[in-house]
Order: sequence, then C-alpha cells, then structure tokens
Amino acid sequence: MQITQFTVGSMGVCCYVLACENSGQALAIDPGGDEQLILDHCRQNNLQLSLLLCTHGHPDHVAANGALQEATGAEIVMHREDAEFFAKPEVTQYFSMLGLPPSPPPNRLVADGDTIELGDIKLEVVHTPGHTPGGVCFYSAPNLFSGDSLFVGAVGRTDFPGGDTATLIDSIRRRLLTLPPETVVWPGHGYGGSRSTIGEEAADNPFLQEKWY
Repeated sequence: MQITQFTVGSMGVCCYVLACENSGQALAIDPGGDEQLILDHCRQNNLQLSLLLCTHGHPDHVAANGALQEATGAEIVMHREDAEFFAKPEVTQYFSMLGLPPSPPPNRLVADGDTIELGDIKLEVVHTPGHTPGGVCFYSAPNLFSGDSLFVGAVGRTDFPGGDTATLIDSIRRRLLTLPPETVVWPGHGYGGSRSTIGEEAADNPFLQEKWY
C-alpha cells in the first residue's frame, strides 16, 4: 500500500491517496478540495480512483467528493450516523457558512468494525464519535488515518453541532490509545505536524493527559 499525503482546500485538510500497487486501484481519504491535484496524481501514476472515504461529513473534508465522483465514478463511503446527521436541512444550512459544497449522498454506509477492501488494501472502520456523531478513523496496521478525531498534539474541536468533548476524549482513549504505540497517526489537519505515533500522543498530547474540559 502506497500512501501519499496532500494538503488540500481552503482549510488545509490532509487528504490521503492510498494505492494498491498490484491492481492499480486507489482510494482517497478526505478529499477536501483541489480535485485536479488528486486527479493529476492518479493519472500520472496510472491509478484508478475507486473509493472516496470520509472520516466525517464536515464540508472542508468532503468538498471535492462531487467533482471526483463525476470524473471517476468513485463511490463515496461514510459512517451511517454522519450520513444521517449531515442530511438534516438545519445542519446543511449551518455548515453552508463555510462556503464549501457538501458531499453527495454516500453510496456505501459503514459501521464500527467494518472492513473496506480495495485490491490489497484493507482498512478497518473505527468509530470515534465526538467531533461528529459518525466520525471514524481508518486503520490498517501500522497506519491510522485519524481525521479530525486526533491531531498531532491536539484533538478535534467540539463546538460545532454534533460535537461533544467528553465523547471525543473517551473515543480516543478507548479506541485509539489502545492501539500499538508504534501505530503511525496520519491526522486530518497538520496543525502540529504531518504525522505522529500513538505512543507519542499518549505520552505528550496535553488534551489526553488529564480531564481538562
């Protein structure tokens, strides 16, 4: 599995293109903009973009879903709870303030523990609510794509609709910090750095050291 990290969109989202070397298929995690950059990368490397995985439904993480689906036919994958939450008119109206397009409806709904397979790529869906109700991480040892649940030295904000601080911290402690310490954390924004490890976050992330909220 080849991992390429891009910073995309007006809000600096970390998007990941994962490629299966044997099949030439690829998936994108959180394509939050700059769809041409992603398409050019796939074309230059002879990759067929087949899946668009959403760690959550915030517009800055899904803004390129529509354009990429139109260009490639790729299927959109999202946790059921976020698909339902971000389909509510009042939620759509609230997040329209960001000026970014919402995602088209997902083609596939997933739940905690599901496996997403594409060629030789296998990703486990890890439900980590708190940033959003259906926020997830994607895990393929030794790599964790943590979206906006866990950053380098920080955690996702919880002041948007659907967020809850206690739920997020509990999700991180129970579902992520229990992974092997050498697990590589690929975050949804590079605020504190472009990557880390679970061991480093468990030891140094100030939001995980005590009950700060």
